[in-house]
Amino acid sequence: MTQPARKLRLGAYMSGSGVQGDSWRHPDTDTDAYLQFARYRHYAQELERGLFDALFFFDNLFMSTDPVALAHSPGSPRWDPVVLLAGLAGATKHIGLVASVSTTYSEPYNVARAFASLDHLSGGRAGWNLVTSTGGGENFNRDDHVDHALRYERANEFFDVVTGLWDSHADDAFPRNKATGQWADPSRIRTLDHRGKHFRVRGPLSAPRPVQGWPVIAQAGSSEAGRELAARAGELLYTAAQDIEDARAFYADVKTRASKYGRQPEHIFILPGVSPIVGRTQSEAEDLYDSLLSHRDPAVVLNALTNYASLGIDLGSLPFDAKVPLPEHVPETNSHKSRQKLLVDWIRREQPTVRELYTRFTGGGHRVLVGTPASIADDFQQWFETGAADGFNIMFPSAPAGITSFVDLVVPELQRRGLFRTQYEGRTFRENLGVPAVPNRYFAPRDVASAAQTRSADQPAETIAAIA
Repeated sequence: MTQPARKLRLGAYMSGSGVQGDSWRHPDTDTDAYLQFARYRHYAQELERGLFDALFFFDNLFMSTDPVALAHSPGSPRWDPVVLLAGLAGATKHIGLVASVSTTYSEPYNVARAFASLDHLSGGRAGWNLVTSTGGGENFNRDDHVDHALRYERANEFFDVVTGLWDSHADDAFPRNKATGQWADPSRIRTLDHRGKHFRVRGPLSAPRPVQGWPVIAQAGSSEAGRELAARAGELLYTAAQDIEDARAFYADVKTRASKYGRQPEHIFILPGVSPIVGRTQSEAEDLYDSLLSHRDPAVVLNALTNYASLGIDLGSLPFDAKVPLPEHVPETNSHKSRQKLLVDWIRREQPTVRELYTRFTGGGHRVLVGTPASIADDFQQWFETGAADGFNIMFPSAPAGITSFVDLVVPELQRRGLFRTQYEGRTFRENLGVPAVPNRYFAPRDVASAAQTRSADQPAETIAAIA
C-alpha cells in the first residue's frame, strides 16, 4: 500500500493571558482574553478553520515580582491551561488541545486523572506538554527552584507513573451489566504499586483509560537532559532554533536517540517556534512589523532579555547601536538552559548591536519571519524538506488579527504546494497526526467469547481482587 505523503504539522502557541510578549499594546491585540472565554473560543475556532494540528498553551507557576516586568509585561494573570482547554473542548471538534503541566510542582496521580478526563471530554484530543518548569519553587513550599538535573530525574519517573496509571484499566474493565449487577471486572484492573525515588503511588486511576490510550505527549526541553527525555517520551517537540543547520543537527540527534527506546522516528514531530508577520506584499509585511515594534518599549524588552538570559550585563544601559559586550563566561542558568545557550551562541556568532538583538528576539528566542505568504511558505518548505523540522509552532504576533491573517494567507499557500492538509484525517488527535493509539502494556484486547474466562497465567499479580 502506498504511504500517504508526509505533511507539515502546525501548532499554535498561546499564553493563558491571550497575548504574545509585548504585543499587547498594539491596536489589533485583545487584552482581556484572560477574563473573556469568548476570546479563546474565537481563536480556537479560527485555528480549526485553518486545520491546525494543535492549540498549545504554555504556563508558568509564578508571577514576576520585578517592578519593571510586573508593571509592563502581560504574563499574568492567566487561565489554568487544563481548565481553559476543558472549556474549548466543547467549542471545537478536531484540533488537538495541549496544556503544559509541571512535573516539578504537581503530583502524577492528579495529572493522570486530569488528562484522562480531558481526553474523554474532548473525544480523544488531549495532549500533555511535559515540562519541568522554569521557576515557581517559592509557591510550593521552597525557597528556590529545584535543581535542573533533579527536575529531569523527577520528570522521567513522573512520566512512568502517569502512563502506568493510564494503563491501570483495560478498555473493557467496566462491563456495567445491569442483569448480573457487575459494574467492573476486577481481573481487568491493575494496581500500579509504584515505589520510586520521588513517588509512591498505589493506583489504580479513578478515571477511565484515555480515548487515545495515552494523550499525545509534548515536550519542550532542548538541553542534554531535555533531549534525552524528548527521545524517550516526546511526540510533539517544541524547540527554538535560529539557524537551519543547528535545527537539522537537533532533529537528527533526537530522532537517533529515540531509536534506542524502540521508537519510530516518524512518530516524533519536531516543531520549532516561528513568529510570522504576514503581508500580501513584502512592503505591507514590513510595515506591519514596524507597527508592532513601534508599540514596544525598548527599556522593558531589554530588561526582560537581560533577566531571561542571565547575560551578566545590563542591556538597557547600553547605546542602541553599540555592540553587545558579552562576557567571556556567562554563568549557566538553573532555569531555561537551552534557550540561554541559543541566545549566547547567537550573540557570539553574529556580534550584534543592541538594536539588532532587540529587533531579532521579538519572539522569545524563536525566529521572526517578515514576509509574504509565498516567502514564508518557501522558508517552511526548505526547513521541512531538508530535515530541519516536521512543522512549526506558530507564535502569532497578535490575536485575533495575527491568527486570521495566517489562516487566510499562509495556509492556502501551503495547501497549494501540497505541504499541508485540506481536511482533518480523523477524529482524534493521534488520528490527525497519523500515529496509532497507545496499546495497554498490561492488558491485551480480548473478544466477547474470551471475556468470561479467568485471567491468564501471565496476568500481573497486582491485579486487584475486589473493588471497594
